[in-house]
Amino acid sequence: MGYTNLQQCVEDLEARGELIRIGKSLDPHLEIGAIQRRVFRAGGPALLFTNVKGSRFPMLGNLFGTMERARYIFRDTLPALKALFRAKADPGAALKKPWAFRSAPRVLYGALPKSVKDGPILAHQTCLSELPQLVSWPMDGGAFVTLPQVYSENPAAPGYKNSNLGMYRVQISGNDYEKDREVGLHYQIHRGLGIHHSEAMKKGQPLKVNIFVGGAPAMTLAAVMPLPEGLSELMFAGALAGKRMRMVRNGTGLPMLAEADFCICGTLYGSQQKPEGPFGDHIGYYSLTHDFPVLHVDNVYYREGAIWPFTTVGRPPQEDTVFGTFIHELTEELVPTVFPGVHEVHAVDASGVHPLLLAVGSERYVPYAEERQPQELLTNGMALLGNTQTSLAKYLFIGAREDDSTLSAHDLPSFFRHILERTDMRRDLHFVTKTTIDTLDYSGTGLNAGSKLVWAAAGPAKRRLDSALPGDLRLAEGFTAPRCFAPGIVVVQGPQHTGARGVQDPQLEALADVLGQQLEALDGLPLCVVVDDVDFAAKNWENFVWVSFSRSDPATDIYGAHAETQCKHWGTPGPVIIDARLKSFQAPPLDPDPDVEKRVDALAAPGAPLHGVY
Repeated sequence: MGYTNLQQCVEDLEARGELIRIGKSLDPHLEIGAIQRRVFRAGGPALLFTNVKGSRFPMLGNLFGTMERARYIFRDTLPALKALFRAKADPGAALKKPWAFRSAPRVLYGALPKSVKDGPILAHQTCLSELPQLVSWPMDGGAFVTLPQVYSENPAAPGYKNSNLGMYRVQISGNDYEKDREVGLHYQIHRGLGIHHSEAMKKGQPLKVNIFVGGAPAMTLAAVMPLPEGLSELMFAGALAGKRMRMVRNGTGLPMLAEADFCICGTLYGSQQKPEGPFGDHIGYYSLTHDFPVLHVDNVYYREGAIWPFTTVGRPPQEDTVFGTFIHELTEELVPTVFPGVHEVHAVDASGVHPLLLAVGSERYVPYAEERQPQELLTNGMALLGNTQTSLAKYLFIGAREDDSTLSAHDLPSFFRHILERTDMRRDLHFVTKTTIDTLDYSGTGLNAGSKLVWAAAGPAKRRLDSALPGDLRLAEGFTAPRCFAPGIVVVQGPQHTGARGVQDPQLEALADVLGQQLEALDGLPLCVVVDDVDFAAKNWENFVWVSFSRSDPATDIYGAHAETQCKHWGTPGPVIIDARLKSFQAPPLDPDPDVEKRVDALAAPGAPLHGVY
């Protein structure tokens, strides 16, 4: 039942034909990451690179490369976990169908970590420079651990119950980190490790941190699982694996995962920081160099036969897309229990995940009203922006199930059509300004700083959306190539952005003025998005949502024809204009190295090791 370690999983997948070994000497600097991305896009197998330049350790990529493989890896416990989540969502279900929950006690027992005195992880020691030095993108600042499990315990309440296991960025070489002695630890401001670090600083004591790599695949998934604060990821990993996670202490004061392939043991001292990055990240751009905490390395342990699992991130979809889809599939029935009144949420992967959140909620506050309008939806929206991973969302579009029982947040064309038909642009856009946004999002007014927008729509349709442009449409000077991307949505090519951060652009205000002179003709086109490349942005929905929402800050980059502010509330008769050009101050998008791509092409030629794989 389940896998105790990574080696068992590799052997099983290889026997099923779900994993291939690659014995050709390949470079972890750009080359191996590019191969993994290619194989992921092709829906290919897991990859075990056994001849890694500069390291004696094999690298394992694309382990979670397809939903089918992810379901297979956790096949023994998924039904029981889903049953437990159903029981939490509907406590009466266990009484109605007790046989459906017969495996629950075994799953719950597996959730309890087990302390042991010895384990495979203590077999050997090494140093950071002997680990695989994975560099995924040309501008990356050094080598990174891309599937780390960063373990810490709360100094105010030590122990497994109050531990945190998170997947934070870990830079093991480059910049001015002392070789083999220092690691860059980039954790985002919303994360559990930050709470532990804060407690340690409050007490005036250092914080021990262990970084596990490998081990049971359940540990990797647990590290990205958006669990509520106070619920241990370590316990979730045991439930998912169907086996108690064995934890071993060796006098460091912080337990290590006994079955991990590697463990980097270190210490955070106060507020010490060093420059970390750049790094090609999951929004599709580089996150630039900023100061982040430095982990002082005490020891690096590894087990016999250790395997280094990795992934590469970049503009979605990538392997971490599967993580998100898998987690949604596992927990979708819990959404109403965490967010009462919310039926469905969709963090849109194609946008970079956090820039865009779509939701279906309830609008029941005033059932006797002559016309339904967003009220409960706004309560739902504030809850979504105030809890769990959904709090990282920048744009939240939310519609009411009462208006359409078939409304789905996962059907982008239908969802946007539903919202745009019903929005009162004078009333239904609600901005949160001067707030925190995702650390990786560079569209805001500074690092971690920017704005959010709740766009709520309820009630009957207010307009009929057009699918064609008016024949006499006029634009302001410098704006060209208007195109109707979808019903109600116009995409326009704008001049290159040259303005400063956090300042609205007079050219966009001029565009709003010109469009404001054509309100009647544009009533069926309530959303206008200004981009750098119309052909690219309007090619498909994936491009449209990525460009529109990853490159704009709501408070700075939204304009409106005849816009006005009444009692601090902004509104416009329409259209709403989003400036989605790449800004002069934003991080560059990710582009692969052409020479590396040619070498990767050659690996798929007849007779080459990856022929027929991609």
